[in-house]
This record gives sequence, structure tokens and C-alpha cells, in this order.
Amino acid sequence: MPRVKRGTTHTKARRSLLKKTKGYMWGRKSKVRLAHTAVMKAGSYAYRDRRNKKRSIRSLWQIKINAASRQLDTTYSKLMGALKKANITLDRKILAQLAEKHPDVFAKVVSAAK
Repeated sequence: MPRVKRGTTHTKARRSLLKKTKGYMWGRKSKVRLAHTAVMKAGSYAYRDRRNKKRSIRSLWQIKINAASRQLDTTYSKLMGALKKANITLDRKILAQLAEKHPDVFAKVVSAAK
């Protein structure tokens, strides 16, 4: 069986790994063993935080809706219950945008829910 030289493959893999760790501190940007663990850790954090991002954005929407609804003499939970009973199917993202950018329209939605 002929001999297979893997130098170019190894160099390419190392180069792409070190390209991912550009900007890291200390040996994590230049030493392959440390860079590999850093990239694996960063990837797991990125995967986790793509899910946590959705969670934090939803809580921000809730805060915006609650702040706007309290100015109209109601609370977030009462408003969401009233919207459900009135069969108004606006999601939290749209309600938060209305509360922030168009408070007059948000006030009409709240009054329709009551």
C-alpha cells in the first residue's frame, strides 16, 4: 500500500482552528491544544446562548408590555388574561412594539381587551 503524507491536511486543520481563536488571550490563540479546547467551549456556549437569547428577548417584551399597561391602569397579567378572553391574538413581540413605538394604538388594544 502506498504511503499517504498528511502534512497539508494537518496544516489546513490547524490553520482553520487557529483562525477561529483569533482574538483569544494567551496561549489559547496560538497553541493548538489550548486552542482546540477553547473552540469546543466557545461552540457549546454559542449553542446554549442561541436558546437563552430567545428567553431573554421574551422577558424584555414582557417588561415593555407591563410598563405600558401600567400607564393605562392595568397590569401585564390582567392584560394578557383580558386579551385571551377577548380572543385578541396578538403575540408579545407585536404588543411590545406597539407599546414602545405606537402607544396610542396600544391603548386602543387595551381598551378593546377590557
